Amino acid sequence: MQYRRLGRTHFSISEIGFGAWGIGGGNWKGGSDDEAIKALHHACDLGLNFIDTALAYGQGHSEQLIGQVLKERPERIFVATKIPPKNQEWPARHGIPVKDVFPNDHIISCTERSLKNLGVEQIDLQQLHVWAKNWTDEPTWYETLLKLKQQGKVAHFGISINDHDPDSALKVVEQGLVDSVQVIYNIFDPTPAKRLLPFCQEKNIGVIARCPFDEGSLASAITQETRFEKGDWRAFYFTEDRKVEVIARVEKIKALLKEANVATLSELALRFCLSNENISAVIPGMRRVTHIDQNLAVSDGEKLSKEILEKLSLHTWARNFYD
Repeated sequence: MQYRRLGRTHFSISEIGFGAWGIGGGNWKGGSDDEAIKALHHACDLGLNFIDTALAYGQGHSEQLIGQVLKERPERIFVATKIPPKNQEWPARHGIPVKDVFPNDHIISCTERSLKNLGVEQIDLQQLHVWAKNWTDEPTWYETLLKLKQQGKVAHFGISINDHDPDSALKVVEQGLVDSVQVIYNIFDPTPAKRLLPFCQEKNIGVIARCPFDEGSLASAITQETRFEKGDWRAFYFTEDRKVEVIARVEKIKALLKEANVATLSELALRFCLSNENISAVIPGMRRVTHIDQNLAVSDGEKLSKEILEKLSLHTWARNFYD
């Protein structure tokens, strides 16, 4: 396992982290708690030391499972979690006042709940789960998180940027108000690399890359026959008409596997993220031991060539299925 520094936090974290949305259950179907706990332990056994979760993932269930594992691990494991928007709107609407989304008492109460769920005295990285750029000029959220940091309940804090909107974080990065940003970054959407990622590098802000597999399409998990259980949110993300276009685009990318000297599309997707030195960690969603073995094997220091990266740039796809 290779490790990278998470910006100015000076945390040395595994470059592949554990994306823990799926283990929370709720709107992710098909997993079990036993599988999740085994997967978390196996990942840590292989050197993973960074887990990203959120209070909203299964209404705290993801955090609780992680807390069970933390009790049994002797080594240092860094955990990032997130405060859900009080108005329950994902993503945040631009222009909405921060007091309607992250009022002070909400930030404090959610942090206390996460501390209890995780069974820790301090959260390594607390994040706002949505972001609107006008909040940079409404500092109440910052002042509250700073107080939590001064009280020792939060070590560092950051933001999780709205879907496919990386430039909304440029101002908050410029002002140095956060220690990290979490952003969608994958073969289909490499736009953070234009401005946000190099700017974060300049300002020494950590970058957590989420959705490297585009919710499964860049891991060969979506076929025309794919069906999701009732209540699984991916049924909305991959509607029938969308699946047709996704599959067609994925097949063109898969034609590059041999030339890139990779075995699978998921390997290509992870290597794409890790080939950018401005990424602190990439957090694929993982629920099973097989996911762990496949994904963590990619952390071997091998980067994609400039030629392959240039060819992958031709597959950029400007769209937002979260709308």
